[in-house]
Amino acid sequence: MNQPLAYIHPEAKIAQNVVVEPFTTIDKDVEIGEGTWIGPNVTIMSGARIGRNCKIFPGAVISATPQDLKFAGEKTTVHIGDNTVIRECVTVNRGTVDRLRTVVGANCLLMAYVHIAHDCIIGDNCILANTVQVAGHVEIGDYAIVGGSSAVHQFVRVGQHAMISGGSLIRKDVPPFVKAGREPLTYSGINSIGLRRRGFSDQKISEIQQLYRLLFLSGLNNAAALDQIELELSPSPERDEVVNFIRNSGRGVIKGYSRNGNGISE
Repeated sequence: MNQPLAYIHPEAKIAQNVVVEPFTTIDKDVEIGEGTWIGPNVTIMSGARIGRNCKIFPGAVISATPQDLKFAGEKTTVHIGDNTVIRECVTVNRGTVDRLRTVVGANCLLMAYVHIAHDCIIGDNCILANTVQVAGHVEIGDYAIVGGSSAVHQFVRVGQHAMISGGSLIRKDVPPFVKAGREPLTYSGINSIGLRRRGFSDQKISEIQQLYRLLFLSGLNNAAALDQIELELSPSPERDEVVNFIRNSGRGVIKGYSRNGNGISE
């Protein structure tokens, strides 16, 4: 049901049962899937690809051009997965020539005033709390949670099932399955409660804890710790995910907690 006070470009592809509330603008080259609700005063610009059963609240702007001075008008897109909720005044910018798209996965919750910059890849089932600011080219894995008012530096990667404290400055990569907090951002243990809620067994959680003891608490540098992990721990999807994540880190990973507060493991 489309309100007469909404503007929908005649070339936009809108499923029959999409609800568009008054004073919303939907540009051409937009696709919106079945069951999605678009609240009032939403702006959806060219290049948006929005899935089924999404909810987009007032003031959100989806698929605006990137805030990147290198952007030269290339044809790029934003992809929003099924069942994702986008709250008030969220902004999601489309991609640049780097990846040609920005992606927010399925079943995500982007709380009020979140910003997702160009070329970001946000996995499925992620939660970004109020006013999280995500710079360009960031990757956030499935089930990750980023606390409110956090800022994510460009090109940073956040691993799957990670949980990051509110107000964090995220300058380094955050490995999978961990909690991170403090300033500078440091390892604070594994996200055991979140993992249990998602069906990880106690044995699997113990294996992940042992992995991070070797990485952050053994006194070894990362390269030596990864060798030790591969020597002592049997192959598993979780072990290999962590090892590959750290070996492929471009910005380096956060450090282990230290008593002297400098973010360096003792």
